[in-house]
Amino acid sequence: MIIRPHTNWLRMLFVWNGSVLKTIVPQLLVILVISVVAVVTRGHIFGARVPLDTVPFPLMGVSLAIFLAFRNNAAYARYVEARQIWGRILIAARALTSQVVNYLPQDGDGFERKLFVQRLIAFVYALTHQLRKTDPAADLARYLPPEEARELSGMHYIPVALLDRLRLMLARAGRKRGDGEPLLWLLDAQVSELAAAVGGCERISGTPIPFAYGVLLHRTVYLYCFLLPFGLVADLGAATPLVCVFVAYTLLALEAIAQEIAEPFGTDPNCLALNAMTRNIERSLREQCGDPVPDALQPCDRYNIS
Repeated sequence: MIIRPHTNWLRMLFVWNGSVLKTIVPQLLVILVISVVAVVTRGHIFGARVPLDTVPFPLMGVSLAIFLAFRNNAAYARYVEARQIWGRILIAARALTSQVVNYLPQDGDGFERKLFVQRLIAFVYALTHQLRKTDPAADLARYLPPEEARELSGMHYIPVALLDRLRLMLARAGRKRGDGEPLLWLLDAQVSELAAAVGGCERISGTPIPFAYGVLLHRTVYLYCFLLPFGLVADLGAATPLVCVFVAYTLLALEAIAQEIAEPFGTDPNCLALNAMTRNIERSLREQCGDPVPDALQPCDRYNIS
């Protein structure tokens, strides 16, 4: 996702990075060519006039509005739910770290608090890599002992494995206390919340919007845009290309935006800024433990996906 500072209205008119315009420029050029052909031939193809006027287009527009509204609402609902899940990850990670720091024994009593927090941070990074289908080896090596990082790199569900190890550390600490069962329930609730968040992310990532809806919308949008110049040329004349390209821009852009935000964990400009959120969680947990805090990802006009 592109993270950028707020800008004024004039600059917003010419924003390129983060806009879907560059992904639909080829389609707009095709619409422009078709519109110019319609103007030059006065709506005729192979000598015969295309029998279209402006009457059918409002009817088609109603169907398009319904299709686009459904697709965009469904896509945005997935985006919002994914963001809410990551908000819960932040809350649960902070709560678990605070409870560990304040309730559990010091390192000298057998509980490795630093390793626990490192594993919790590694869990967040591993989840990001799992959702984006990237290699987590480098981040695991930064936060975990070398042997553990190598062992986890060969697993399919690394975030779940790390949660199991966190739960085992808590269980051992509770058994050492002797009277720690109520405390274990409290701590285990936060681990379960993190596990539920993993499941929620996997559900969104593994259950796309049904393909048939995308096909129907895609075909309808392009058919509408290809026919529009022949329906408007008799009334608009030389202005037909300008109007048709603008109408096509709004429809094609809405479809492109829906495609991007429907997969919120991707690396497109309008997907979630997982790198920034992951870094934010790490900064918060390190500060709770009194450790040095890494720099935040600063707002910029480029992709924060590396």
